[in-house]
Amino acid sequence: MCYNERMNEILTELERLYPDARPALHYESPYELLVAVILSAQCTDERVNKVTAELFKEHGTPETMLLLSQEELEQFIFSCGFYHNKAAHILSASRDILEKFGGQVPRTLDELRTLAGVGRKTANVVYSVAFGGAAIAVDTHVFRVANRTGLSKGKTPTEVEEGLMRVIPEEKWAQAHHWLIWHGRKVCHSQKPDCAHCTLGAWCDFFRQV
Repeated sequence: MCYNERMNEILTELERLYPDARPALHYESPYELLVAVILSAQCTDERVNKVTAELFKEHGTPETMLLLSQEELEQFIFSCGFYHNKAAHILSASRDILEKFGGQVPRTLDELRTLAGVGRKTANVVYSVAFGGAAIAVDTHVFRVANRTGLSKGKTPTEVEEGLMRVIPEEKWAQAHHWLIWHGRKVCHSQKPDCAHCTLGAWCDFFRQV
């Protein structure tokens, strides 16, 4: 089986497995999504959702977020880890959204990346999920599944992202991001991947080595 055919088989199976895959983070606006993604760094989505359920009751906009001092915001987000830096980034990003972007989360990747706490992955998530843009965000799940299956080999998230963009049709970039995340969560675990029940085995590089 040639490389392109194998890649197509993997993608077809992922789409079959997770046709309704969507973000696990809870949000009701691009701003809430941005804050949730910043909080999700090295933290589970479940924990973030518990925190934002309380935080967003009264602080779900840049204006209301800035009513909090950094210390007050830190108390809300303490359990997400790295709370000092995350609080500083959220407040700085909120201020820039108000002062530089008219109170609206910017809609381009370049502008998103100017916000504090917004790196390549976070920008890609907000751009694709909130605004329907074509982008692939590479988190730990995407990085692991892409490397193991052979969809994209890379030592850095950027290398993996670039490889995925070459093998996945652009119109499916945003969807594929979620397929890979869900496969990493449900089957291709970091420590004990469930290869015995993985339907990608026929095409997976990692499976052949087990």
